[in-house]
Amino acid sequence: MAIDVQKKGFDASALTAGGVKYTKPKKEEELKKKAEEEKVALEEARVYRKGIASIKDLIAPASMKIDPSYVRLGDVFCRTLFIVTYPRYVTVGWASPIINLSAQLDIAMFFYPIKADVILKELKRKVGVVEAQITMDAEAGKPRDPASETALRDIEQLRDDLTQGIEHFFQFGFYCTFYSTDVEELNRLSNQVETTFGSMLIYTKRAYYQAEQGFNATMPLGNDELMITFNMSTSPIASSFPFTSAELTSDQGILYGVNRHNNSLIIFDRFSLQNGNAVIFATSGAGKSYAIKLEILRSLMLGTEVIVIDPEMEYKHLSDAVGGTYINISLASSAKINPFDLPKPSGEAVSTEDVIRSAVIILKGLLRLMLGKLTVQEDSILDRALLETYAKKDIVAGADLSAVEPPILQDFQDILEGMQGTEDLVVRLRKYTEGTFSGLLNSPTTVNMDNILVIFSVRDLEDELRPMAIYTIINYIWNTVRSERKKRILVIDEAWWLMQHEDSAKFIFALVKRCRKYYLGVTTITQDVNDFLTSPYGQAIVTNSSLQLLLRQSPASIDLIAKTFLLTQSEKYLLLESGRGEGIFFAGDKHAAIQVVASYAEDQIVTTDPKQLLKIEQEKREFEKALGEEREGPAAPDIEAGK
Repeated sequence: MAIDVQKKGFDASALTAGGVKYTKPKKEEELKKKAEEEKVALEEARVYRKGIASIKDLIAPASMKIDPSYVRLGDVFCRTLFIVTYPRYVTVGWASPIINLSAQLDIAMFFYPIKADVILKELKRKVGVVEAQITMDAEAGKPRDPASETALRDIEQLRDDLTQGIEHFFQFGFYCTFYSTDVEELNRLSNQVETTFGSMLIYTKRAYYQAEQGFNATMPLGNDELMITFNMSTSPIASSFPFTSAELTSDQGILYGVNRHNNSLIIFDRFSLQNGNAVIFATSGAGKSYAIKLEILRSLMLGTEVIVIDPEMEYKHLSDAVGGTYINISLASSAKINPFDLPKPSGEAVSTEDVIRSAVIILKGLLRLMLGKLTVQEDSILDRALLETYAKKDIVAGADLSAVEPPILQDFQDILEGMQGTEDLVVRLRKYTEGTFSGLLNSPTTVNMDNILVIFSVRDLEDELRPMAIYTIINYIWNTVRSERKKRILVIDEAWWLMQHEDSAKFIFALVKRCRKYYLGVTTITQDVNDFLTSPYGQAIVTNSSLQLLLRQSPASIDLIAKTFLLTQSEKYLLLESGRGEGIFFAGDKHAAIQVVASYAEDQIVTTDPKQLLKIEQEKREFEKALGEEREGPAAPDIEAGK
């Protein structure tokens, strides 16, 4: 018998007389060698990967500690809340108060579909139980139970909807995890969420001894490690749809812009909030002056009086277009404001003594700006001198303020010169009564505010005088506002000028707090965000302003803005990358991404683009020139010369 050695894979040289000696095929040895080489290569690759940073290394916290009620990731504390029960009826967007909460949070929703026949079988049994209970109560002569009858109607309606395919049934899990760097803040936030849900009869619990499972359940992995669900049909689950945008459209108010999320109009009345104050933060060229001019123009159409403090003569074109009063405050200007003016008597019963005391306190703040740092003795002397200055003009307790003439700064200097220990104060004050700055504050008031739009310009003043001038102007406006209650808006552009000095910052803060009682809304605008927000009074002004508009921000100030307004990472990027007139609009507890829009006619009035303004001025001059030539008409022919 012949043996096909090659075909069987044997080694021919291994054949012996006693039989066949088997050896391993060469192919098997090659495979083994190749596997060992691959193993070495994989080990080398593993060693290499161990020495490089991966995605896990970048996102993983430095440490993790599991406590009964929260998880600590590095310096961040995380707590998970889950919903255990719902009321009979929930409104559409019931989760919006939590989704729009100004806090860092993650929300997870899990939906587990259940077959309709399983639910129908259970509902059939439930119907029998409820009907039996109603029948037994009726036979026993008990009064009807509205709760049982309502439950029966709900079950029957759900059975019909499930049978017809209108509704489907799910087990629904809703978890939310909150993050904070402080345990007390985390507790406050948890209490706020529980109270908010509780007001809607939705009850939540904290994930005690399941903090890690709750944290994992809200991570973007889709792992429901809590498995705490509630039976729901399609309709109530649909009402929890999270991607809702804050609607800021109302029946009254003015158009601020377009909601960039859903293209709805942002129409709002700032006086419908708890106060009418607003703050606007933006970098230079982001469109803050453009936005506020649009608000002014549209507010004027509704009859709201507007007063503006203009530091760069940006509102002159607007004033000319609507027939406003433009007042230029400078050393050489004929427009003067007397800082010693008192509010005109109104219908309210106000003590003259209180009016004088308030005026003295405000004047002392102005004098600190003018004279610099004061000692305790100098402060006491100024207080007494101011009271005597008013008394010199018969302005004392019980006097008729409508029939008196207020003093001026020169009268105050005369009183100081007659007192002991005031030599240094008089020397510092003479600069404003006899020296270079004497044309600013040492005169009776000559301005008039009887117009629906009044603009005070301080462009021609030196930087040293601007805080004093703005302080005096605002005090004069405040006296006018208190004398007659009207719907007014006061716009303070470049408000950081006043935040540099404690007295002026304190005065603005007091104005913002009190103005609501006199139907006044104060708008503070600034591009120097850091100077404004690092002041304790600046933070307080933001807190007391229900309306806030954030346009494009600089990288240097975005972290402070995000901390102050509790912005998310997406909102921070939105403000850094926003175009002109784009930003975030806050109105009370609602906010939305906004695009400021204007018609062509409005744009021609409120534009701040120098190139566009120059073009408008040129067209205006050409029009006036053509109009003048048309009025003169063609030259009459010389009849005598024609002869």
